[in-house]
Amino acid sequence: MPRILLFLLFLFPFTAGAQAWPEYRELAVNDFAAIIDDATEARLREAIKSLRADTGIELTVLTLTSRQDYWPGASLEQFATGLFNAWGIGDSERNDGILVLVLSGDRDMRIELGAGYSTGYDNTAKRIIDNDFLPAFRDGDYARGIETGTDAVIRKIALRKAAGQEPEAAPPPGGAIISIALGIVGVFIAAVIGLMLFGQRLFDRLRRCPSCGQRGVHTSRKVLKQPTRKTKGHGVKILECESCGYRSALPYTIGMISSSSSSGGGSFGGGSSSGGGASGSW
Repeated sequence: MPRILLFLLFLFPFTAGAQAWPEYRELAVNDFAAIIDDATEARLREAIKSLRADTGIELTVLTLTSRQDYWPGASLEQFATGLFNAWGIGDSERNDGILVLVLSGDRDMRIELGAGYSTGYDNTAKRIIDNDFLPAFRDGDYARGIETGTDAVIRKIALRKAAGQEPEAAPPPGGAIISIALGIVGVFIAAVIGLMLFGQRLFDRLRRCPSCGQRGVHTSRKVLKQPTRKTKGHGVKILECESCGYRSALPYTIGMISSSSSSGGGSFGGGSSSGGGASGSW
């Protein structure tokens, strides 16, 4: 179905009783299928919260056993887009929200992207599913796949979008063996770095100091004005480098509080999707 038609479909209410969406308990991780261990969930939650604080992009991870429990007969794409819009994931003006949906019983998953992403990011989402999510899922390790895949979504989609960059180009054909070898080396290096830097925030591990170029810049935030339902808030993000002593304060904006709420865990920003993203099965 063309993207514009799918978008128009979800602008209008469905027939009463056609589907009942799950209600989220929080904005970062809702593991209703109970496939993520507590330690992994805590790391996911911290990375997602850091992404939102640093860029304003709302990313949420949802696991369910089956979409048939909520909307029998719906395709994966219909269900993901409908749920995305029902929850209102992402900023209502930028439409840059991201939904990572894993259906363990259906053996399906989807990365649903807000309407603000170009179609090039659909290709990136597909590569992330194939390379970062599905290998672990096929081994039955859902927690590892979700953590590895979500990290890739943050780095290759969310952060590039926030920086105004185009999506990564697809790797050249014929490089499968090299890609696999590099992937193995990358996983090993990531595991070593993860052990060395366990407990530090995602962006502290990756960010380079603009002065000396070393990694490990610590970031903290100070809210100067709290947002309301009518006005945005603002604050400063403080960067400090332990290697050279560099320090700077960068202003950032805090989005207005949505008028809706859910289960005491806050609310999304009212964003929408027009059906962009990618799907995978295992």
